[in-house]
Amino acid sequence: MTPLKRVLLPQPIESEAVALLEKEKFEIVLSPDPKPETVRPLLGDAHALILRTGIKITKELLSSAPKLLIISRTGGGLDNVDLDAATEKKIIVTSNLGVNTSSVVEHVLSLMFALSKQLFFLDRAVRSNDFKIRYKNLPRDLNGKTLGLLGFGRIGSRLGRVCHEALQMRVVAFDPLLQKELKEQYSGWVEFTDIKRLFSSSDVISVHIPLTDNTFHIVGEEEISWMKPEALLINTSRGPVIDQPALVRALRAKRIGGAGLDVFNQEPVPKDDPLLNLENVILTPHTAALTKECVIRMATEAAKCVVDLSQGREPRNVANRQVLPADQWRHIVPRTNE
Repeated sequence: MTPLKRVLLPQPIESEAVALLEKEKFEIVLSPDPKPETVRPLLGDAHALILRTGIKITKELLSSAPKLLIISRTGGGLDNVDLDAATEKKIIVTSNLGVNTSSVVEHVLSLMFALSKQLFFLDRAVRSNDFKIRYKNLPRDLNGKTLGLLGFGRIGSRLGRVCHEALQMRVVAFDPLLQKELKEQYSGWVEFTDIKRLFSSSDVISVHIPLTDNTFHIVGEEEISWMKPEALLINTSRGPVIDQPALVRALRAKRIGGAGLDVFNQEPVPKDDPLLNLENVILTPHTAALTKECVIRMATEAAKCVVDLSQGREPRNVANRQVLPADQWRHIVPRTNE
């Protein structure tokens, strides 16, 4: 196997992760920017790639990476990696599943409270000398309401448990990928249902599904039409899982109570995006997982995957395990259950 010594960073990572790589004597190459035309020539000598979200690693880019052995994602999503192309080249791809769970859950809770309590609207009113706004009873309680979870993985299940235990919320979920045995583990406090009932019965709907061909616009005009007039829609997953123009129309017509979005169809959000002119939506710049603590965890765990592979150990969370039987990987020590 080619010695794994040169690590390419399309974007900077936290100093703690850099220190870990330097301790293991890796040569670190930092791209001036994450544009494909800048990264492409640097891929030629790269053995490892630690990947944030600023660039998509396509089949075309991988054709310029003859020595690449591993793509280590700092986050949990893999929508910016052509997994099939990487697998074809026997490149190991890892993700950081679970490392950002608590941070994203806290962000969703922040959006839920800010929307239900109308915090931003009330703040603007007070700053405009409108103290009488307090008599309009705008805020709403979350206690005892119904939380709908579209996706019930690590983040969705943690959010559901927190809301159920802390706010006595009824929790309903729809996740077509969740196995029956796993659903049974949550019996007693989660009701698994179909997508129509989830949207029609929930007071807050939080989206926690990955972006795939099957989930593109899974929340569209019809699904939004099923929502209660005062229901809230929150998305910290990926922008295109929601039909954004359909959501804009619903918000503009005030057919739903509001929305909290951390992800968008296009990032950064264009200056002429109609979302920017709506008062019943809270927008954050894809920062749910970008807390001071979480970015260190994500970068460090991604670096550890590179270190593990260089030392002959199977990295955590290999997304394309079908490459492991390949001749070049037969020497690595399988990971035991931890």
